[in-house]
Amino acid sequence: MNNVQQDIDERSNLTSLNKLELLLFRLGGDAEGNHSELYAINVFKIREIVAMPHVTPIADSHPHMLGVVNLREQIIPVINLPAVVGCIPTAGLKLLLITEFARTTQAFAVEAVEEIVRLEWTSVLPGDKTASGALVTSIAKVDGDVPNTRLAQVLDVESILRQLHSNDEPDVDVDSIGAPLNLPDGQVILAADDSVIARALIENALQAMGAKYVMTNSGKQAWDKLEAIDIAAKKEGKTARDKVALVLSDLEMPEMDGFTLTRNIKQDARFSTIPVIIHSSLSGAANENHVNGVGADAYIAKFVPIELAALLRKTLAKNTTPQKRG
Repeated sequence: MNNVQQDIDERSNLTSLNKLELLLFRLGGDAEGNHSELYAINVFKIREIVAMPHVTPIADSHPHMLGVVNLREQIIPVINLPAVVGCIPTAGLKLLLITEFARTTQAFAVEAVEEIVRLEWTSVLPGDKTASGALVTSIAKVDGDVPNTRLAQVLDVESILRQLHSNDEPDVDVDSIGAPLNLPDGQVILAADDSVIARALIENALQAMGAKYVMTNSGKQAWDKLEAIDIAAKKEGKTARDKVALVLSDLEMPEMDGFTLTRNIKQDARFSTIPVIIHSSLSGAANENHVNGVGADAYIAKFVPIELAALLRKTLAKNTTPQKRG
């Protein structure tokens, strides 16, 4: 029992250690059955793993949708993950990964599950540094920084969902998102997200709001940018707070996650007054408690542009410094 409790405690404390847990699985190989590579999803997105039940096909659905399953009186769509990625299962689709993220529940059919590994985020390389495809956010060094470490491709499951439901994507424009943000002259919103599709959605929303912004691909890139902004601001006799109106950060990011980025910002006197909004596909009370614990000013689940715009306005209004009068 003590070992079980210790494992639970360690898992709940991962966010304070810049660590993550990945579920490793296989999808099959190429047309000749070769190269059965490792893939991964963050454990926080997985609700459960079940043996493949009966799947009911749905008429006129996307080719990569197998259908739906009835799991404990919940109808859940089933996605043929090997087909999405371009793999051919050699042993068939044996398991379903039931996932919850981005306000949705869905199942991913896979060939086999390998194990759960616990890694430092520094052992996860951003996709833009590895020439990864659009469906891969990063490459994880499964065994850490050792020679010949196994490599796992961390799938961008948000992008996969968006591809399957592209026709349902609402337009983001000024009419739907409301009045523009009125940032003080010279201020920008600094945003960080490792997902290609998420960055595009965020940029569309910020552009519709008329907000100037700087987009980065990871927490580390955002942190490096903050430090560069601080150096440039000092040369003008100003502070980083004069240049950055707000930081909008994802949670799951290679090299440095959103928890660590937020903690670094709030514990550094140069940046501590800059408001931070966490914008993540991870939801649930546990994650929100962790977000509060690192000092973030607000949390919002992805991705509803109108709600994001409203929270940006509210947070900026709350953190606006009154102008001094002569």
